[in-house]
Amino acid sequence: MTIRLLPEVAVVYMLAFARIGAILMLLPGIGETAVASRIRLSMALLLALLLHPLVAGLYPKGLAVKPAALGVMLAGEIAIGLFIGMASRLVLAAAQVAGTTIANQLGLGFAMTVDPTQGQQGVIFGNFLSLMAVTLIFATDLHIPAISAVSSSFTLFPPGQWVPVGDFAEVTVWLVGESFRVGLQVSAPFLAFGLIFNLGLGMLQKMMPQFQIFFVAMPLSIWVGMVLFGLVLSTMMLWYMDHVRDAFGRLVAG
Repeated sequence: MTIRLLPEVAVVYMLAFARIGAILMLLPGIGETAVASRIRLSMALLLALLLHPLVAGLYPKGLAVKPAALGVMLAGEIAIGLFIGMASRLVLAAAQVAGTTIANQLGLGFAMTVDPTQGQQGVIFGNFLSLMAVTLIFATDLHIPAISAVSSSFTLFPPGQWVPVGDFAEVTVWLVGESFRVGLQVSAPFLAFGLIFNLGLGMLQKMMPQFQIFFVAMPLSIWVGMVLFGLVLSTMMLWYMDHVRDAFGRLVAG
């Protein structure tokens, strides 16, 4: 390597880092607000350094002397990285959907706390399921396909081509719908419980109008719901992790 190659190498590394850094900023587990920014930055720099020899040939030559083309390509790399990170984040959104549905069925929709994975307010059940999902991703080595998706993104979305906005919009709509579908499927036992429990309360209220049913219904709903949650939690998470595995596999395969 001569001194003349250094600007070209630095430009390619910067472009690769822009895409990888945008992905890691939103990637589940690594891009959480609880993870220090310095750690995320170090991981992005290291991953860009490791992938640089593999992706350097995909970038056009002479970008170091073309500031306009370099700026356009840099914006495209950031956009692609943000889309891939957002797609992986939407895969985990089903946990919040399921948790919110469960909390509403048990009468705990008002119980809010800070979600450690998002850094914002959320229902307790949703926060618990989100944190468990991230833990299971690392426990089952599903973070490896997620990182592989970073490498495969360079062949799926080659540098220098136009950003496929239409495809991005279509995939985003599909992921949102899929997250709602899986979230409702995961919380299906609690939907059935809420329907049967509230129907029974309505019938009891009709038979005993003077009885203050809601003073008994709330603690009973929470107690029975917590028992049901403990019984079906393992089955729920197995179903949910199958969804995560399939979604990450699609990201890797393109």
